[in-house]
Amino acid sequence: MSGTSFPLLTATALLPAAGAIVTAAVPAARRTAAKWLALLFSLATLALAVAVMVRFDPGGARYQLTESHAWISDFGVRYELGVDGIGVALIALTALLIPFVILAGWHDADPEETGSKRWRPTQGFFALILMVEAMVILSFEATDVFLFYVLFEAMLIPMYFLIGGFGDRAHAGTDDRAAAQRSYAAVKFLLYNLAGGLVMLAAVIGLYVVAGSFSLTEIAAARASGELSMATDTERLLFLGFFLAFAVKAPLWPLHTWLPNAMGEATAPVAVLITAVVDKVGTFAMLRFCLGLFPEASKWATPVIIALALVSIVYGALLAVGQRDIKRLIAYASISHFGFIVLGIFAMTSQGQSGATLYMVNHGISTAALMLVAGFLISRRGSRLIADYGGVQKVAPVLAGTFLVGGLATLSLPGLAPFVSEFLVLVGTFARYPVAGVVATTGIVLAALYTLVLYQRTMTGPVKEEVRAMPDLRPRELAVAAPLIALLLVLGVYPKPLTDIVNPAVRHTMSDVQQKDPRPDVEAAK
Repeated sequence: MSGTSFPLLTATALLPAAGAIVTAAVPAARRTAAKWLALLFSLATLALAVAVMVRFDPGGARYQLTESHAWISDFGVRYELGVDGIGVALIALTALLIPFVILAGWHDADPEETGSKRWRPTQGFFALILMVEAMVILSFEATDVFLFYVLFEAMLIPMYFLIGGFGDRAHAGTDDRAAAQRSYAAVKFLLYNLAGGLVMLAAVIGLYVVAGSFSLTEIAAARASGELSMATDTERLLFLGFFLAFAVKAPLWPLHTWLPNAMGEATAPVAVLITAVVDKVGTFAMLRFCLGLFPEASKWATPVIIALALVSIVYGALLAVGQRDIKRLIAYASISHFGFIVLGIFAMTSQGQSGATLYMVNHGISTAALMLVAGFLISRRGSRLIADYGGVQKVAPVLAGTFLVGGLATLSLPGLAPFVSEFLVLVGTFARYPVAGVVATTGIVLAALYTLVLYQRTMTGPVKEEVRAMPDLRPRELAVAAPLIALLLVLGVYPKPLTDIVNPAVRHTMSDVQQKDPRPDVEAAK
């Protein structure tokens, strides 16, 4: 039975998938038409995502707009969808960012830009982006564990081709060396994520053996009624199987090493697709599946996971400080930010988990703003090295200004969207783990260091001869940067529309793990 007469969730995922097929089928000579088709399909998907937000009632049932149909009946697998507030927020983020990814990559797959002699590379590039969007959206909707697993693994295929086949052209060295680096990054991305997925597959099978179902809602109901009880060791092993796969995707130290390679070698729009869209599936799944299916094991593993999150925060920020490559700096900064997200999830407080969910959204917007503007900068100079820039703000002030705002959002400046989420994560962490909260604050100091040093070295000082003729942002590029900057400002001063959607879902998650917020230790007035 379906929770709505119109399958809105299916339509939201099916539309970009259909767009991918249509875009790929456009004749070779009509590559501009393929671009416009991809953009129109992404905008139509955004409209459906808005409809999902409008139809969703934060005060209603936990999972809404549900759909359930038989799929592989012999194994109990169903095509089962439903969204809570966390899923709605991330669907909206995905649908919002894809049009900007397409606009920013408008010329990235043109044969004269890539040097490719393949047939219809432009059509393939935009078709792959739309296919990734479809799989990510459907993964945020899936409440059948097996369906989620299939999507979790399938999205690796188009991402592999986007990284290896349409990589960054800003390389020092020969084209052969650049191609080898792109191939290495794509294979490393694929192998890391496939390895995590295989471990998860074993855990998915184990869950079915124990619970007799793949349905998240059925398993939760059976646990609540006492019909399902997992042995402690079994639950912990299954939890570890799921968590390992999600920690690779997130990525969490020490399983993070694929990310700097992938983001460095991909084009800037594909780098945004990796860290702002695809990687969010990992942290989302920690909330939905790790905490929802294995509450006791989640509490058992919390001290170790918090320690790993703290290492990610500090380690990622320290390596960002020492980077000479702009894109790798942003990649290591993202590792630090994902540490904050994981810390908020496993702080086991409502403030921490609300902050973590908001962080997923706000990190997506801020990283998209910074990385896409960095991509515009790199395309002008033809280099990713920080040392090759200087004085850009004097010749391209709008480009420098948008780069600065994106950077300030990355360091969570008050008044910009990431500040709210980072503040909530720290408040939630201090409430239960004050020492961890103190360590995490060092990430804020280091973020200010790597962001401001990056801006100083690229944008200020004497104008280098190589950037003297650099043009400022063009209208298409302004159409990418301006809305993202506006969103950072709006959500920085008025995050209530997001918190109203997210907070009820967080309360359900806190109930899953049977945790309540610690009471403040306040001495009674005499």
